[in-house]
Amino acid sequence: MKIQYGMVLVLMATVAHAQLQGKTVEYRSGKTVMEGYLVYDDAVAGPRPGIVVVHDWMGLSAFTKDRADHLASLGYTAFAADIYGKGVRPKDVKEAMAQAMLYKNNRPVMRERANAALATLEKSPTVDPARLAAIGYCFGGTTALELARSGAPLVGVVSFHGGLATPNPADAKQIKGKVLALHGADDPFESAEEVAGFEKEMRDAHVDWQLVKYGGAVHAFAVPSAGNDNSKGAAYNASADRRSWQAMQDFFNEIFKK
Repeated sequence: MKIQYGMVLVLMATVAHAQLQGKTVEYRSGKTVMEGYLVYDDAVAGPRPGIVVVHDWMGLSAFTKDRADHLASLGYTAFAADIYGKGVRPKDVKEAMAQAMLYKNNRPVMRERANAALATLEKSPTVDPARLAAIGYCFGGTTALELARSGAPLVGVVSFHGGLATPNPADAKQIKGKVLALHGADDPFESAEEVAGFEKEMRDAHVDWQLVKYGGAVHAFAVPSAGNDNSKGAAYNASADRRSWQAMQDFFNEIFKK
């Protein structure tokens, strides 16, 4: 079959145009300057669902941006949030723990900064403000849940091996969307009591929720840099990573359908 030269140019231009557009975005939470990452596929026409992606305790990193890119390749606009603030990027576990605890011990500020990221995402012309969600990893999973508990206009929230406990369980009544918690069944950092408390919190507030446990998986099961030694309590698990990402996609297909 012959293809005319002009048609080849059109095809080439179409392929070249279909690519991810990512950029660093400065925004504010109160007086604090934050620095996030916005990405979308310019081949997708019109406004599409927007997803806030919250980092783990190491702060906004290449891993977080990569997950945002993957979401953009699925047809969403993703915004990798910055909870710690511009330039605050822990160099090691000690610094990461100190930063994470600042916000885990101050949920109002955690919620404020997550809401600032959501507001920034909503401003993108590529986003349908009626179809917003949030996901997060570890510390980010906790933050995404707190964003939902704050009453943010989310149709869904997904926690990947995030801390499920909250000092304000009654706030679950403010959750407007559905909740999906993806959890390592052998995670030593999340007690059975905390998991049970989360379940009770969701039931008492009549939230549409799911809790999926992955056997053999510990904390940080979706983070490749976590290594493969389960005895350390945090380790990558390829099967749990793959299955949880698919569970998230199925969840989004459900909540975003028109």
